[in-house]
Amino acid sequence: MPIIVRLDVVLAQRKMKSKELAAQIGISEQNLSMLKSGKVKGVRFDTLEKICDVLNCQPGDLLEFQAEGDEN
Repeated sequence: MPIIVRLDVVLAQRKMKSKELAAQIGISEQNLSMLKSGKVKGVRFDTLEKICDVLNCQPGDLLEFQAEGDEN
């Protein structure tokens, strides 16, 4: 998949657990886990906004585009 989700990296940098983030943004831990693993087809902008607000980051800190065949 060309979109890489880096939510786990940002959570680790903020020393925050997924459970805490899920509670603060109002989604289930299971849905947050699916987002972290990249198993979702999309993310709502309001959810992305809440994540960025709580983690004090930009959407680009959470998501990265990687072209097909590009291993870096």
